[in-house]
Amino acid sequence: MPEPVKRRIGNTDLVVLQGDITEQATDAIVNAANSGLRGGGGVDGAIHRAAGPVIDDECREYVRKHGKLPPGKAMWTHAGNLPAKYVIHTVGPIYRNDEVSAPVLASAYRESLLLAEKLGLESVSFPAISTGVYGYPVEKAAAVAVRAIVEHLRTGSPLKLVQLVCFTDAAFAAFQKAVEAICGNAH
Repeated sequence: MPEPVKRRIGNTDLVVLQGDITEQATDAIVNAANSGLRGGGGVDGAIHRAAGPVIDDECREYVRKHGKLPPGKAMWTHAGNLPAKYVIHTVGPIYRNDEVSAPVLASAYRESLLLAEKLGLESVSFPAISTGVYGYPVEKAAAVAVRAIVEHLRTGSPLKLVQLVCFTDAAFAAFQKAVEAICGNAH
C-alpha cells in the first residue's frame, strides 16, 4: 500500500489513502449510492453487505417517505455492523460530459460534508464517487472532488478529518495528483 497523502486545510486534515472504505472507523463513511438507495455493485454493494440489514431497512423507509434521492444530494443512515457510526448516502452523476456532470459531482461531496457537520461529526471517509459503473473518468472526478472538498473546508469546517479512501491504484494516483495540484506538494 502506498503511503497516505496528507494536507492541512484550515482545522481539517485531508488524507488520501488506499484501502477499503468499509473498514474505516471515521464517524461516517460516504456511500456512492444509486437514487433508489437499494445497494448494488461496487462500493454501494460492499457497504450494504458489510453493514447488514439496518441500512437496507433505513434506506427503504427513506425512499418510502421522500422518494428517490436525486443526484448531488445526500441522506444518512446508521452504520449497522460497520466500524463507522453513520453512512452518508450520496448519488453521483452518471458521466456525460464535464459541463453537465462536474457540478453534480461537486454537489455530492459538498452535501455530504454539510450533512456530516449537521450531524455533529468530526471525521468522514469518501470513496471515489461516480468512478465505477457511472463512468466518470477517475482523473477528472478526483480534481472535481478535491476542489469541492478544499473549497468547503476553507470556509471554516468543524470537521477534523476528511479521508478520500481509494480502492484501486489508479484512483489513489489520481487523487494524490489532484491533492498535489490543488493543495501543493508540501505536507
